[in-house]
Amino acid sequence: MFSQKAMTEALLSPIGIAINGDQPWDMVVKDERLFARIFREKNLGLGEAYMDGWWDCKRLDEFFFRILTSSLENRVKGNFKLFLYGLFSVLFNLQSRMRSPIVAERHYNIDNDLFLSFLDPYNQYSCAYFDSTSDLTEAQRRKMELICRKLNLRADDSVLDIGCGWGGLARYMAETYGCRVTGINIATEQIRHAKETCRHLPVEILACDYRELRGDFDKIVSVGMFEHVGQKNYRIFMDVVHRCLKPEGVFLLHTIGGNDSTTYCDPWINRYIFPNGMLPSIAQIGRVVEGLFVLEDLHNLGLHYEKTLLAWHDNFQRSWDQVKAKHSERFKRMWEYYLLSCAGAFRARQIQLWQIVFTKYGAPQPVCR
Repeated sequence: MFSQKAMTEALLSPIGIAINGDQPWDMVVKDERLFARIFREKNLGLGEAYMDGWWDCKRLDEFFFRILTSSLENRVKGNFKLFLYGLFSVLFNLQSRMRSPIVAERHYNIDNDLFLSFLDPYNQYSCAYFDSTSDLTEAQRRKMELICRKLNLRADDSVLDIGCGWGGLARYMAETYGCRVTGINIATEQIRHAKETCRHLPVEILACDYRELRGDFDKIVSVGMFEHVGQKNYRIFMDVVHRCLKPEGVFLLHTIGGNDSTTYCDPWINRYIFPNGMLPSIAQIGRVVEGLFVLEDLHNLGLHYEKTLLAWHDNFQRSWDQVKAKHSERFKRMWEYYLLSCAGAFRARQIQLWQIVFTKYGAPQPVCR
């Protein structure tokens, strides 16, 4: 009978990953209990064991790229707890008004100094656009400019930014185009910073759940927020946007998405990074916009997100000394695992980043490229 270590080696060897090998993507095992934990808890156990220092890897991004391109995760059976979580997400609304603040408290409110230490000057916590540049700051500026061009932004526009983060995009639109921007958010630390950074601009930052929105706007944009909406609320979200968008307005949705339709996310990401997060598929988005919007343009920027995550990781490592007094070594390993595993997933093309432009039925077609 094979040991769990031998079975792990048999799974990894065909995809070029060795146990205690000399390649940068090999697993260096520090605690032999790792193998039982992987078979017992699958993705969750693998991530927690890394946080606990049970194994190391010099190139986690490449490790995950090799795992995901081989579909290795499908050859390791899950457990009953993971099945129950998937079932729970089907039966219950994990992103209800009562539950929606969970991700704000456990992720976005943890420490502004941490986030701002590795982001660009506009504090863009979303995919950059590395078009003819390798510099993160310039790539984020080009992403914001790309969004503004797709929206056909004008000085007399009223703009709604759903999930405005630290206010960087709202600030850029107001500074560069002179338009009026209303940003909404439920994360108190982000709201505090956004109000401060936009205080001398025609920008209003509101503490508001998207379901409470009222008003009429020429342009609506949502960047990196739809991943927190949940499949039970996708149609509600689109109904709100439709209600608030003027007849000839433009709506741009910037979201991470999955190749397949699911109702839950990776259990490690759910527990430690984005509680109750969920990646929509194109099919799911398509179903919920029927009768509401014309899909004018779909742009996949997934390969740019790999570069963004690697740049964030480099900045995080360089700035760790500035923030480590507030966080443990286990937290540091968690953040490394998060950034690099996601970079590997984008490189493997398991997940995507879409910018989707919508208009209401009968509106003129915008120039979105």
